[in-house]
Amino acid sequence: MFDFSIITNWFDQLLRINLGLGDFWAILIECVIVGLAIIVGYAVLAIILIFMERKVCAYFQCRIGPVRVGWWGTLQVFADVLKMLIKEIFVVDKADKLLYYLAPFLVIAASIGTFSFLPWNRGAQVLDFNVGVFLVTAISSIGVLGIFIAGWASNNKYSVLSAMRAAVQMISYELSLGICLISVVILTGTMQISEIVEYQTGPWRYLLFQGHIPALLAFLVFLVAGNAEANRGPFDLAEAESELTAGYHTEYSGMGFGFYYLAEYLNLFVISALAATMFLGGWAPINIGVEGFDNIMNLIPGIVWFLGKSFFVVFLLMWVRWTFPRLRVDQILKLEWKYLMPLSLIILVMMTVCVAFGWVNPFNFESMF
Repeated sequence: MFDFSIITNWFDQLLRINLGLGDFWAILIECVIVGLAIIVGYAVLAIILIFMERKVCAYFQCRIGPVRVGWWGTLQVFADVLKMLIKEIFVVDKADKLLYYLAPFLVIAASIGTFSFLPWNRGAQVLDFNVGVFLVTAISSIGVLGIFIAGWASNNKYSVLSAMRAAVQMISYELSLGICLISVVILTGTMQISEIVEYQTGPWRYLLFQGHIPALLAFLVFLVAGNAEANRGPFDLAEAESELTAGYHTEYSGMGFGFYYLAEYLNLFVISALAATMFLGGWAPINIGVEGFDNIMNLIPGIVWFLGKSFFVVFLLMWVRWTFPRLRVDQILKLEWKYLMPLSLIILVMMTVCVAFGWVNPFNFESMF
């Protein structure tokens, strides 16, 4: 498996030694390049996910989807982006101007912040701290503030009600989401995301296999809670068109609305990528202990494995959205507090017991049977 840190170290030495730049200029240039890479990757993935959503939705509804703009409708998203960029941005007279304009930036900042922690390949991770799991959960919580402030600052009763629904839902499901991540930390013994992926390299080393039933249950709970955290159907009660028009972003137009639109789809990808990283090995290839097969799998670049697993989970979440009807607010909270939360705590205890008694052997898959 190729280590991308070889390229980053070479480029760092090129700036510092070969070009003779000081630490300040070398770090500045590297930060600018990394920032541009994040923004470009963020935008490209948003375009892919929006197009994928439309095609998957059309498939489940026995339709064709966008086909007129570009070949197979591939340019439809670009046409929508152009429309959004040139659309007039109106100002709500009675809105709190400062908070009204600040809210979309909080949402997009939280989305980009969590996006920066994703491990694309070995050595290809923008942010890699020894408390990475903790920081991901902390940064993602900023998005709740952006949504609640948007509804409150708009001075619209529908937006306020939508923001309250979204805040209650997201704060509630963050608990189950965090407990599932704690179960992963207990199993791997680290909060550093790159080490969690390294822990899963080798034959049958994915946490979904190592952790037995607790890991499988944690994976399922993580998907459900992550779907609710991203305000995706059937948990999209905050954007119930029949009740609240467009929800908390009713009074936004142009790129103000575009920021929420982008954040929704990138949060979907972040949740899917985290699920793939924590439970399916991330960029780690599929190895089964057969030398010839494993050698072929190791030739596939890690970023291909990462994107393949992530988009597989994205498809699962889209499948759920276009299959199940929207839940009521009491059903959403009942699902979390009466079922997912107790189940998450049981999973945490089961995982702790398995690790404490050595029932999970990370070096010998066969010993689990």
